[in-house]
Amino acid sequence: MDKRIFFREQLLLWHQNHHRPMPWKGERDPYKIWLSEIILQQTRVQQGMAYYENLLAAYPDIRRLAEAPEDELLKHWEGLGYYSRARNLHATARYIAEECGGKFPDTYEAIRQLKGVGDYTAAAIASFAYDLPHAVLDGNVYRILARFFGLDTPIDTPAAKKVFGQLADALLDTGQPGAYNQAIMDFGATACVPKSPDCGACPLHTQCEAFRSGRVAALPIKSKKLAKTDRYFVYAVFYHREHIWVHQRGERDIWQNLYEFPLLELAALPADTGSLPALLLSQFFPGGAPPGTRLRGISKPYRQTLSHRVVTAVFCEFDFPEKSKSADIQNDMAGDFQKIEHFKLKKILAVPRVIDWFWQEKDITLRFI
Repeated sequence: MDKRIFFREQLLLWHQNHHRPMPWKGERDPYKIWLSEIILQQTRVQQGMAYYENLLAAYPDIRRLAEAPEDELLKHWEGLGYYSRARNLHATARYIAEECGGKFPDTYEAIRQLKGVGDYTAAAIASFAYDLPHAVLDGNVYRILARFFGLDTPIDTPAAKKVFGQLADALLDTGQPGAYNQAIMDFGATACVPKSPDCGACPLHTQCEAFRSGRVAALPIKSKKLAKTDRYFVYAVFYHREHIWVHQRGERDIWQNLYEFPLLELAALPADTGSLPALLLSQFFPGGAPPGTRLRGISKPYRQTLSHRVVTAVFCEFDFPEKSKSADIQNDMAGDFQKIEHFKLKKILAVPRVIDWFWQEKDITLRFI
């Protein structure tokens, strides 16, 4: 039997008995498929399920999503990371509602033009919603094809997109593209996994080149490893009665449009964090902090790993005297910060995960849930 036919037939047979239950499986509504696919970009399925159901409950159709304030959507998205996905989701919903009469595009080319939609997502939506013959190609598919066909082309090179893309298209079952795409996605997620796959139980192993040559662990090949940059954040948490001070992060950096405390970024954290409070007060109150300002405490370091960066954050907490006037504090504080009530930071405003972790550990004291 032709190797490609064997691959396709065995994959579809395997999938008949290996369905992964997910709330969006079998959906034909392009809005729901699109929502699930955007959530699953850079997110594990188990984590994404709850967000999918919560977002769908909040925004049951694309018009409701388009009408939502961005801050509200970002709050629903909080904890998922990669917030540009949420901003693209919102922008696309508004575009479809305003420019397309609320009708989701029904061709691959039109879907591909939507903000935040790449080749893989467009192929998934087109095949699942409209049965259009477009093969998905993501990390899972690269791995499966590299192993089964013994391909040495590094998957992080421009050449790989052409080589693997042509092969993926040739393997696609054009009579049931949605079923085939779902099968290969599930196979990569549960069977042909990155580390220690159970090759003996794999229905493809008799013709798998990597299995035959003992190269399962070596494939796929990557030409380079992404280097991560270390960044060090020192936050000043200023308390006055029931209020704290925050600002909204701007563009062209991580965590765009999320809220955070006054921040001082350092080249490295000092060995003794006891020097940080004075540094923060001189930064944000160059004319002197309100008399009677008291240091409440210095947190342990919190570490968040992003795709290109590792952020280490320390929080220094200060109490301003009760008798101080908020207006005077605001006027004396250097920087564009706004005073808000404690509960809003947890209940209403979206914050970076590292700040959420800090707040969670203060849950009892601040009466947050």
